[in-house]
Amino acid sequence: MASALLYDRLQFAFTATFHYLFPQLTMGLALLIVYFKSRALWTGDDHYHRVARFWIKIFAISFAFGVVTGIPLEFQFGTNWARFSNYAGGVIGQTLGMEGLFAFFLESSFLGILLFGEEKLGPRVHWVASVMLFLGSWLSGWLIIATNAWMQHPVAYRVAEDGTLHVTSLWGLFTNDWLLWQYPHNMAASVATSAFVMAAVGAYYRLSGSHDLYARTFLRTGLVAAAIASFLLLFPTGHEAGKQVFTYQPATGAAFEGVFHNETGAGIVLVGQPNMDTLTIDNAITVPWALSILVYQRAKAEVRGLDTFPRDTWPDNVPLLYYAYHIMIGLGTLFVAVTGTALLWLWRGKLFDCPWLLWVLMLSAPFPYIATTAGWMTAELGRQPWLVYGLLRTSDGASPLVSSGNALFTLLGFMGLYTLLGLLFLFLIFDTINKGPAKAPHPRPATGDR
Repeated sequence: MASALLYDRLQFAFTATFHYLFPQLTMGLALLIVYFKSRALWTGDDHYHRVARFWIKIFAISFAFGVVTGIPLEFQFGTNWARFSNYAGGVIGQTLGMEGLFAFFLESSFLGILLFGEEKLGPRVHWVASVMLFLGSWLSGWLIIATNAWMQHPVAYRVAEDGTLHVTSLWGLFTNDWLLWQYPHNMAASVATSAFVMAAVGAYYRLSGSHDLYARTFLRTGLVAAAIASFLLLFPTGHEAGKQVFTYQPATGAAFEGVFHNETGAGIVLVGQPNMDTLTIDNAITVPWALSILVYQRAKAEVRGLDTFPRDTWPDNVPLLYYAYHIMIGLGTLFVAVTGTALLWLWRGKLFDCPWLLWVLMLSAPFPYIATTAGWMTAELGRQPWLVYGLLRTSDGASPLVSSGNALFTLLGFMGLYTLLGLLFLFLIFDTINKGPAKAPHPRPATGDR
């Protein structure tokens, strides 16, 4: 039987990955709901109120599953990672506590108003509630990512006499260099996810010949938002986040790109397989000088190879990290191509009657989830073997009294329970989508801005 540490890591990876399927949709949807509510208030057109109500239902279902699957993560800090909690609780307890106390209550309270208060409170207050929901969900993301950013690049802490860590400056914690690019990169990914889902629902309605007026609104809004978010994912947020990795975690950056030895004028590998026996990239197709230019703005700049770092500081699983990074980058590039093509067809007035492109958009919905999961793997695998980079190794953070059998048992339990939760979520979401938004009392032709 494998070690308890392996099962602890697999359990947290599985539960965190499953949990993040929900907030990555709701954080992006919160912004799009504000857009629809603002447009409804500005134009007085009830069409946008009905659109907002539909997506608020999708938000509410996803939010509920996000809460249910997020609670076990908090408990795992105490059950499976007790040494880490004791060591770093003086820091991460600040950000996680504020997330639960401020962001979660802000988000959940105003979601209730959005769901049940429209008729009693009127459109202006209902619009304010949508803005507060957006602020709550993005504040939640800020505090969670601040926690992760501190684990990637510890700042604003001191070591107490008992060896534990404590915060010295909340301002320092919230202006962590790592956070300032990681946060907008994650938010752009959330908007891309929700926008692709919105466009996919619009494409589904159009292909099935149902809810045509809403199909056009969903496609227009989803595509524009997805195109903007996809571009931001690559530049500047992805580009700057990548440069930070080479600055603060150079061994991780080298593993991202499969640079095993120092290279002057290093290229970017588009296709290739890392060979850990020869420390080379097999069958490599490379863009010359591109990596040196992107990281150091000089074609002849030297990029440090992995072999210049002690072997015990290399990321644990270089091939998996390399593939996760390349999947993330590849899908991000694909998003720009797909949304750019669809916007061109929309501008030419041919998108709504182009079945092959509608099929592409409908089937694209899962790919932002895959890209985000690959991005999360890139960040977490890249930090290994450190739990808190440079301070605490992962092997030193696990709970000493949890046996491998207990860890395996709870891992299997989570996998079974989350499978049932996933099926229930899909049933509720597809049922809501098939019912569609409320019908307009006086249907109007699907022309113009819609």
